[in-house]
Amino acid sequence: MNVYEAELVVERRESAADGVLALTLRHPLGEQLPGWEPGAHVDVVLGPGLERQYSLCGDPADSSAWRIAVLRELAGRGGSAYVHGQLALGDRVRVRGPRNHFALKPAPRYRFVAGGIGITPILPMLAAAEAAGAEWTLLYGGRTRESMAFIKELGRYGNKVTFAPQDETGLLDLDSEIGRLAEGTLVYCCGPGALLDAVESVCPAGALHVERFAPKARQGGEDSEFEVVLQRSGRTLTVPVDVSVLDTVRGAGVEVLYSCTEGTCGTCETDVLEGTPDHRDSVLSDEEREAGETMLICVSRCRGPRLVLDL
Repeated sequence: MNVYEAELVVERRESAADGVLALTLRHPLGEQLPGWEPGAHVDVVLGPGLERQYSLCGDPADSSAWRIAVLRELAGRGGSAYVHGQLALGDRVRVRGPRNHFALKPAPRYRFVAGGIGITPILPMLAAAEAAGAEWTLLYGGRTRESMAFIKELGRYGNKVTFAPQDETGLLDLDSEIGRLAEGTLVYCCGPGALLDAVESVCPAGALHVERFAPKARQGGEDSEFEVVLQRSGRTLTVPVDVSVLDTVRGAGVEVLYSCTEGTCGTCETDVLEGTPDHRDSVLSDEEREAGETMLICVSRCRGPRLVLDL
C-alpha cells in the first residue's frame, strides 16, 4: 500500500492553550496535500528514533495545509519537548499519512467526549456533524480552563459544548451525558485512558468509538511460538515466544512500516490471508477483530500454529 510521505514546512506556531502548541504544516513547493476525514492522524518524524502520531485538527477541505496540536508532556519521551523547544518556524519535518482508525460514521445524533489534548481529533468531527445537520453535544474536560485547547474556537457552537475544567466542576458527569442515549446515537471519545475506561463503563454496547493515546492493559492469550508465512516475500519465519511479529519480520530483512510499537497508531496494520490473529492492539474495533482480516503486527500474535500475511 502506497503511503504519502513528504517533508513539510512549519508555517505557523500558535499557542492553543497553556502547554499546547498548534502547528500548521505546508508543502515547501505549495503542492496540495492528500485529503483526509475527521479522526485521521499523521506520523511526524522529528529525528532519528523520534517519531510521533498527531491527530489532524484543521479543516479537511483545506488541502493546502495540515494542522496538528502538541501537548507539552513533562514526563514524555522527548517528542513534545522537541516540538515545543526546538522545532521552529521554517523548519522541515518528515510527515507520513494520513491514516484513520477513528472515522466518524453517519448517525442522526452524536455525543462527543474529550479530555485534554483528546479534543484534537474531535474538532473536525464537530464541524462535520454540524454540516450534516446531526444533533450533537460535546462534553470537554481538562485540568484547568487555561490548559484546554481551542476553547475560543469552540465558542462558536454555543451551548452545544459543555466545558468542564476539573478545578471548577470536578470530574466529568458521564452518567447524565451518555448514560441514557436515544436510539441511533454514537459516542466518540478521546483522551486519557482513565476517561476512556470510565466512558466504556457507562456507554451502551455498540455505540462507543474511542481513540487511545496509550495502550490498553495487556490483552490476549498466552505467548507461544508460531509460524508466519510472508506471502509476497516468499519467506516462512518462526516467531519466538518473546519476540513480536514485527521484530521477527524486520530481523529477516523484510521492510515494513511501523511507528509506536505499542499497538496504538495503526501504522503496522497488515492484511491477514490465513490464520487467526490474537489481537492485542488498542486500535481495531470489535467488528474488525472478529473479522480477522488485518492485525497490528507490533503487538498481536497468533491463536494457532500459523499465520499467512500479505508481506
